[in-house]
Amino acid sequence: MILMALDHTRDFFSNLRFQPEDLSQATPFLFFTRWITHFCAPTFFLLAGVGASLAMSRGKSTRQISRFLLTRGLWLVVLELTVIHFAWQFDLRFPQILIVIWALGWSMVILSALVYLPRKAILAISLATIVLHNLLDGIDPESLGAFAPFWHILHAPGLVSQDPLVILGYPLIPWFAVMSLGFAMGGIFTWEPARRRRFLLQAGIGATVAFIVLRLINFYGDPNLWSPQKSFGLTLSSFGNATKYPPSLIYVLMTLGPTFIALALLENARGAVSRVISVYGRVPMFYYILHLFLIHILAYVFAVWQGGDGSFLNLDVESFPKWYGTNLAGVYLAWVIVVVLLYWPCKWFADVKSRRTDWWLGYI
Repeated sequence: MILMALDHTRDFFSNLRFQPEDLSQATPFLFFTRWITHFCAPTFFLLAGVGASLAMSRGKSTRQISRFLLTRGLWLVVLELTVIHFAWQFDLRFPQILIVIWALGWSMVILSALVYLPRKAILAISLATIVLHNLLDGIDPESLGAFAPFWHILHAPGLVSQDPLVILGYPLIPWFAVMSLGFAMGGIFTWEPARRRRFLLQAGIGATVAFIVLRLINFYGDPNLWSPQKSFGLTLSSFGNATKYPPSLIYVLMTLGPTFIALALLENARGAVSRVISVYGRVPMFYYILHLFLIHILAYVFAVWQGGDGSFLNLDVESFPKWYGTNLAGVYLAWVIVVVLLYWPCKWFADVKSRRTDWWLGYI
C-alpha cells in the first residue's frame, strides 16, 4: 500500500514527461522508483484470492463466498467508474480509463464462479493462464473486427471505445488468474507455520530462479526483450523491464517470487514499525480511495504555488505543462508527506472496523 502511493505520487508530481520504462531517457534510479512499485498489483490480486480462501476455511460456505465475491467485485467496478474516476480526473466526464480496481472487480466476479471447482482445477487453470497467455501476444485486436473491444478487455490494453472514449489499462488475462492462484494456494495459510514458511520460501526461490532463467534466454515470456544498454545500471534496468500491461509471465514471476519470500520471512514481524505499517493494510480500499484524493489535492496546491493552476492534472501525465513538477527528490518528499498524512484517518477507520461488524464494512 505504501509503495503504491510512491507510483501515484510520481505520476502527479514529477517534472518528467516520459515514462520511467523509456530507458533512452530514464536513469537507473528513476526506473527503480517505478520498478519497486511493480510488486503492488500482483500482491493485491494474489492476497485477494488468499483472503477469499481463508474466509472459506473459517466456515463460510462456497455459496456465501461466491456471493460476496460477485457483489464486492461489481461494487469495485462501480467505484472505478465513479468515485475513483473522479479522484484521478476531478471530472466525471470521459475519457474513462479502466485500470486496477476495475480489473480487481471483474477478477472477483470470475473467481465467484471458479470457487465451485475443485482447488486442483482452479490451480491448473490459474497456472496455465499465467504461463501460456503470452502465446496470445501476436493477436491484433483490430483484426478481430467487432470483437476487438472484447479482446482489449481480455488481453490487449488500448482503445475500447472511441465515442465515448474508453481506454483499457488492465486486461483481465492473466490478472484474474493471479487472484485465482491466491485462492488455490490459500490452504497453505492454514498449515503449521514452519511448513508454510518452508513452502513459501521454496515457491518464491523457484519463481525467482525461473524469472532469471527465462529472462536470460530472452525468447518467451515477455514481448519486451532485454538488451545491453550504455551503462550497467541501465542494462540491469532493461533486464527488469518486464511488461505490466498485461502482466507477462516474466513480470508475474519477477514480482510474485520475491512476494512469496517476503510472506515467509515477514510472517513473524512484530514491533512498532510493523504496527504502523499494518494500519494501512487493514483498510486497503479506504486507503486507496483516500490516497488518490489526497495526492490530487496536494498536486493541485503545488501547481498553484508554482504559479499556475492544477486543472490539467489527470491520468495523461505526459501532457502536463513543462513548467509544472519537481525532481525525483521532491517526488519522494511528497510521497512521505502523503503516507504520513494518511496514517491517522486509516487508523481511525481500522479501529472502526475492529469494533463493528456491519456488513457494509466488508465492501470498503
